[in-house]
Amino acid sequence: MKKSWLWLASMLLVLALFLAACGDSDEEEQEQDDTEDTEQQDDTEETEGDSGPAQGGTFTYAIASGPTGPLDVNFYGSSSEAEVNQFVQESLIDYDENLEPIPYIADWESEDNINYTFTFQEGVKWHNGDELTVHDWVLALETLAHPDYTGPRWTNVADIVGAVEYRDGEADSISGINVISDYEIEIEFVEAKVNNLVNLWTYPMNTTVYGDMEVADMEEDALIRNEIIGTGPFTMKNYREGEYYELEKFEDYWQGEPNLDGLVVQVVPNDSVIGALESGQVDFVSIAPRLAEQAGEVEGVSVVTAPGLSYYYVGFRLGYYDHEENVIAGQYDKFQNKLLRQAMWYALDREPWVEEFFGGYGEVINAPVPPAHWIAADPADLNPYEYDPERAMELLDEAGYIDVNDDGWREDPDGNEFTIEFSHYDTGDPAFETRAQAFVQNWQDVGLNATVNMVEVGLYYDTLEESDPTDAPDFELFFGGWSTGVDPDPSGLWTSDALWNYPRFLNEESDQLLADALNVDIVGTDEDEQKANRQQIYTEWQQLINDEAPMLIITALDAVYAKQDRIKGFTIDVNGWNNPSEWYIEAEDQE
Repeated sequence: MKKSWLWLASMLLVLALFLAACGDSDEEEQEQDDTEDTEQQDDTEETEGDSGPAQGGTFTYAIASGPTGPLDVNFYGSSSEAEVNQFVQESLIDYDENLEPIPYIADWESEDNINYTFTFQEGVKWHNGDELTVHDWVLALETLAHPDYTGPRWTNVADIVGAVEYRDGEADSISGINVISDYEIEIEFVEAKVNNLVNLWTYPMNTTVYGDMEVADMEEDALIRNEIIGTGPFTMKNYREGEYYELEKFEDYWQGEPNLDGLVVQVVPNDSVIGALESGQVDFVSIAPRLAEQAGEVEGVSVVTAPGLSYYYVGFRLGYYDHEENVIAGQYDKFQNKLLRQAMWYALDREPWVEEFFGGYGEVINAPVPPAHWIAADPADLNPYEYDPERAMELLDEAGYIDVNDDGWREDPDGNEFTIEFSHYDTGDPAFETRAQAFVQNWQDVGLNATVNMVEVGLYYDTLEESDPTDAPDFELFFGGWSTGVDPDPSGLWTSDALWNYPRFLNEESDQLLADALNVDIVGTDEDEQKANRQQIYTEWQQLINDEAPMLIITALDAVYAKQDRIKGFTIDVNGWNNPSEWYIEAEDQE
């Protein structure tokens, strides 16, 4: 069981662990720091004595902002909810350090990438004492495909044969799901895709608890919002919604009784977290990178990093989405000039920005794929867009954006006033407006009349996702971030029918390249050949995005945590941390 990276963790997306939108807080802004005075550990592991790890004790895991939506993994929508449910609910499959799927609760077989047979381990218990069976998985798949389902994960069941008919009310069940026994099930997909498995939703729902619940009522039910049930190492004991969640160990956990008695997930704002580490109020936290150096100076605290799968960007709202037809339906005029977009990229001084606002825990990149992923293009194959205001001004001149009235600001090619409003989410952290203003200053320095628009974070992402006026966008230029999952396929963020294609980038070549990378007739079935062919296609796609510049990629992030040294048995790699049931606190350090 690995802890999956943040943000729209929501999606499991077509990026199939959690594609997570970077909006809730600064806690996911993480990368490697080279400063020598910060104590750090990479892929950290502590070993216990001959008697084995100590039993008992509790600790506090801090999160920067409280959950606002349902905690249940089938419905949650932000990293804050994921930070709680990760200790309670588990996937049927896991992923190794190479981001390849491996058996966990379920094993599988497939010879054609269409028909899969899954076999469950017997004896896995739910927290209410029920035994996990394939019927619990069927309930989850049918819930996500139900016409009344309001969560974001339809995409993870849409490719199962009969799912569309079930969602449209034309069938009473999903025909591509065949239950063989309580522990064996067959699933048939519509077509052979190389990522059918990793895109498939693999979190079950307890049939005793949820089986008789109307899907339309689930999202607001207390058993979905807070009192969640799972098969994981910890159970929900007590909570105050949006403030803290007290968990206790599940003694019948199928992997063995956890070492810890329990843990508390506590909301601790970023501006209080250093003090909380110093006082011992907090034992473990995903920390804002700019605070990492301070955290490393706290006695008894270590900063732990690992390669991450997240990146930040500045996006242009190029078009609008038809929410009835589920497709990008049209384009706005303002930022259609590619030279303008490229000029704005050259104008950004990204290296010092990353140093100042991420404490040096960032790597400037030029395509929307973090370097830790195997599909990442060789940097030599991409335009680096190094900071070059002179080149930016040359491109603006070439594109016709010239100051025609000597007021210091460039007009558009028709001689009309040209202004840019750069929107950034507001969580109450003053650093966010400062970092947005830094980019605005870069654009002003090349003659673009740009201003900052700070928007409350909840409204911000609701607007990006749901508001698509046909005349002009609410946010014409916006800051965002994504955390990709184990599946490298970016289709869920970039195709012309993807709701989370926030730039509303409409490009037939992009759609075709992304489709080709999943087509077994093109990439082949031999594992090595398939991987090489996919990497080549994804490199071509990254070169396209790099040239078209529908978003200005800023930085890739690593995971950064601050941890009290009394917490032992913890390891971390690109796919997250090890099973929390393995963590422990030495007896002499237990409170």
